[in-house]
Formats: sequence, C-alpha cells, structure tokens
Amino acid sequence: MADLFDTPDLSSDAPRPLADRLRPRALSEVIGQAQVLGPEAPLGVMLASGSLGSLIFWGPPGVGKTTIARLLADETDLTFIQISAIFTGVPELRKVFEAAKMRRANGQGTLLFVDEIHRFNKAQQDGFLPHMEDGTILLVGATTENPSFELNAALLSRSQVLVLERLSLTDLELMAQRAEHELDRPLPLDGSAREALLEMADGDGRALLNLIEQVAAWKTDAPLSADALAARLMKRAAQYDKSGDAHYNLISALHKSVRGSDPDAALYWFARMLEGGEDPRYLARRITRMAVEDIGLADPQAQAVCLQGWETYERLGSPEGELALAQAVTYLALAPKSNAAYVAYKAARSAAKQTGSEPPPKHILNAPTSMMKDQGYGAGYAYDHDAEDGFSGQNYFPETMKRPVLYAPVERGYERELKKRMDYFAKLRAKRG
Repeated sequence: MADLFDTPDLSSDAPRPLADRLRPRALSEVIGQAQVLGPEAPLGVMLASGSLGSLIFWGPPGVGKTTIARLLADETDLTFIQISAIFTGVPELRKVFEAAKMRRANGQGTLLFVDEIHRFNKAQQDGFLPHMEDGTILLVGATTENPSFELNAALLSRSQVLVLERLSLTDLELMAQRAEHELDRPLPLDGSAREALLEMADGDGRALLNLIEQVAAWKTDAPLSADALAARLMKRAAQYDKSGDAHYNLISALHKSVRGSDPDAALYWFARMLEGGEDPRYLARRITRMAVEDIGLADPQAQAVCLQGWETYERLGSPEGELALAQAVTYLALAPKSNAAYVAYKAARSAAKQTGSEPPPKHILNAPTSMMKDQGYGAGYAYDHDAEDGFSGQNYFPETMKRPVLYAPVERGYERELKKRMDYFAKLRAKRG
C-alpha cells in the first residue's frame, strides 16, 4: 500500500517535463551548493559520519531543496515523504506521523520533507517536536523566508539550518549543457542569446529548464539572437516579496549603499525595488529616514531634498515622480555623512530613562505665583540676551545630574561649523562655570 502523499508511479510512456527527466539520481550529480554538499561541508560530513540530523534548507526557489532532500533519503535508506505546509492541515499531519510510527515499528525510518515549512503556525510547528525527539521522523524543512523570524526557537534548536544559494551563471550553463545532452540537440541560440537565456532564469534552475523546454520546441532556420529571444520569451519577473526577506534585504542594501557614499549602488538597489513592485511611497519614507539618520546636520539640506522629492512624487505619481526620488537617493549618497545627531538622540533617550524623575533646576522654572517665588523658582536665572555675547553659561540639567556630553559633531560638512560652535560654548561655560 502506498504511503500517504507518495507520488504515484507514472507510465514509462507518459511525457515527462525536462526538469523531471534531469532530476539528479545522486548527490554527486547536484549542480551547485558545494557549500553544503562538499566533503568538508555540513551534509558531506554528516553523511560520512552516518549522523544525519534534522535540517532546515533556507534558499530561493529552484536551487535544489526538494531534490537534495529526496537524495538524502536515498543515501540513508529512509522512506521519503513529502508534504507542503500550504496544503496540509492538522488531520493530514496526524496521518503522516501515524504512518511514520508504523514504519518505525517495522524497522524503517522516515525522512519527512516539509516544503514551505514557515507557513505552519506555532502550534503546528510544535507538533513536530515529539516525533523528532523520539526518532519517528527525520525532519527536513524548506523555506524561502528567514528561519530566524519564521520558525519557532524550539524547532530551530533541534535542527541545523543550511543556506542554499541561487545558482551562478556557471551552474546554469552546466545545467543547460545537461539539458542539451538529454534533448540530443543544441539549443537554437547564438552566444548572446544563450547568455540572455541564463540571465532570464535569475539563478533558478527549475525556471531555466522550463525556458529551455520552450526554446527547444521552436522550429528555426538559424540560431536566434538575443533580441529575437527577448521577442519570443517574456522576461521572468525578479524574485521580490514586499513583505518577505527580499524586501528587507534590498532596503538594507539601499541604505548601506547610501551610507557608504556609493550613488551607483544606491540607484541600483533603488531600481531593483521599483522593478520588484515596491511602493515608491515606502521608498520615499525610508530615504528620508536615511537623511536624518546617516547625514543629519552634516548636510541639513539633505532632509529637505528628500521631502521635496517625496512631495514631487505625490504630485506627479509614477513613473515620472520616481525620478525625483532617484535624485534624492543620489544626493544622499554624495552628501557628507554624520550620525552624531542620531547617536546624541539615542543617548538622550537613555539618560532620560535613567533620570526620569529628576526635576529641572529651580532657576530655569517660571514663577507665576508668589508661593512659587518663595520656593525659589526663577531665582538667579540669567537672561542670555543680557550677556555681552548672548551666552550665560548656566546649567540647564537637573541639579543632581552630572552634565553629559550627548552631541559630538564630526569634522565633516556643515557639522564642522557646528563643532566650532560647540567648542566655543564649552570654553565659555568652563570660564563662567
């Protein structure tokens, strides 16, 4: 009797997709992922020592997560069972676990491969734990999302996370050569078109084989050029999930490119997010944040440039308004950088938490009533404008609090002038202290 969720055998005469026909039959045939499959890599060491444990494969689509899991089952003589968290509920999970228990009682282990494991909620993820601990199943989960955010700590503590990477152009070329061998004919493409085809796959092996299958079916008199290929094939949409890892990874790349004063890289990541369908208003908000966090008072104009770009986008909309945001990104990347105001703000918040009940010194408090005057409110206050240089040098911190240094301007941009002022006032304060 077939196990639950086993794939039924197909007739040998039934047509099979190219991706299925080229599925590796051994781990040594897997293209790419040497960082996990090599002799000294995690899986290579586990298999050599005979101590395979539960795993979480984290990586983009089409890089071999399912294939490697299936081959691991073959290598370790475990029954391979595959489920998807999208289509599997609690009743189906119970059946899977019961079947695995029966298998174990008969001396046969189970490798349970769970695709999209991050789709299970906390209770469902917890349901795997006892079956992992007693050896009923060896769990191999696959996810495109960051396991640190999407999977329970208890599940992660019982598994090893292995990162699978998008396939390189070299990997994809090797896959294309295997496909041509399987098809017993070369692809009808010239050199530039072949490169374009590999680029279209965007690191996804499954996508490449699907594209190759389409191209191989064309009847052509001569190899196609890159332009002819583009006319016949729709470019694959870039992998981008506005609420997933790609969203956070790309905004991080944009922010760090701006902070690193690289306008070319900043514009590239900005464009990548737009091409992925990101809301330009989100980008407008984030680049304004970059202005106040990483440029600050080194260039006070930077914040105004961002706000003007944001307002221009709101008036023009897409795509015209996106140019204003691109200009703001370029300006930020080339602006002098300082996080001194940001650091000072965080230090001030920290100090406020620690001394949150300390009152202001009485000499800077208003005294609208005679009772308040009797309490010393306002007594001894020095009106700064009456001083010859407009600076009294009085203390404005709580009387019991040691004066901190929160804002330390840098020697860059406009903050160079602010630093001169800070030093000037510090000398006057010490003189009159």
